[in-house]
Amino acid sequence: MSPEIPTRTLVESLLREDATVDAGELYDVGNALGMNDQQVRLCIKRLVAEGQFIQDGRGRKAVLRATPEVRSTIEPDLDFVRHMYEQDRGRADWDGRWHVVALAIGESARPARDAMRDAVVRLGGAPIQGGLYVSPNRWEPYVHAAADRLGVADRVTTLTTTDLTVGGVTEPRALAEQLWPLDRIGDGHRRLLAAAERSARVLPGASRTSRLGVAIELAAEFARAVELDPLLPPQLLPQPWIGTEARAAVAACWAELVRSDQREPLNLFRWYADVIAEVAAAG
Repeated sequence: MSPEIPTRTLVESLLREDATVDAGELYDVGNALGMNDQQVRLCIKRLVAEGQFIQDGRGRKAVLRATPEVRSTIEPDLDFVRHMYEQDRGRADWDGRWHVVALAIGESARPARDAMRDAVVRLGGAPIQGGLYVSPNRWEPYVHAAADRLGVADRVTTLTTTDLTVGGVTEPRALAEQLWPLDRIGDGHRRLLAAAERSARVLPGASRTSRLGVAIELAAEFARAVELDPLLPPQLLPQPWIGTEARAAVAACWAELVRSDQREPLNLFRWYADVIAEVAAAG
């Protein structure tokens, strides 16, 4: 079994448009990914005990039904997927503005402070100094939503500037190299490109079970690469940028998966393919 794919991810990835999971298919795809029946069985038992799914039937003939809470939380943030493909197509040019967030959350609210820092970093923010973060992207709506959710809106300040100097560095591309680990981000996209190329070789003529296994592995690698990526605009990245090539290869795989998915389509296919197709149709 690939250690990067938890059994819970397997279950969530096989969720169909009617919010159900076919247990027989779940076991078959799990086996194809190197998971044994006992691992899959224990995962189902745990998810049912947690109230995440309802099980109808037993064994491979069972059907799992996702609760509304699960359906609302497992979908990836497609706004960010859309933005990255728009950047790749040159339709999200940078206006030269840096977006800055300042956090003034004291030790008395340490859990909220740590959660807010994590949220800002997940949004692609780079720390400049204590409590001060920067991004080239318009992230204010997401920052303020996180602050509201954590109850610290009165201790968060946002501003924009076109005049940023960090440690004496002012040139935008040099700032990006200093603030974000571009080499590590690029390595993640190189792994993603290799995964997409492997998937493209396997998909033609593959069985449904094999296709589903490929889709789950590709989605997991995509998520790992994107998690590190602050989605910097092309003006701040080395060119050509490996992320653009990797995401194009992934898009081709999703298109092939959707074409071959003729019955009971999975949300996993649609989540990504529909956004990619939408961006392509726009220009």
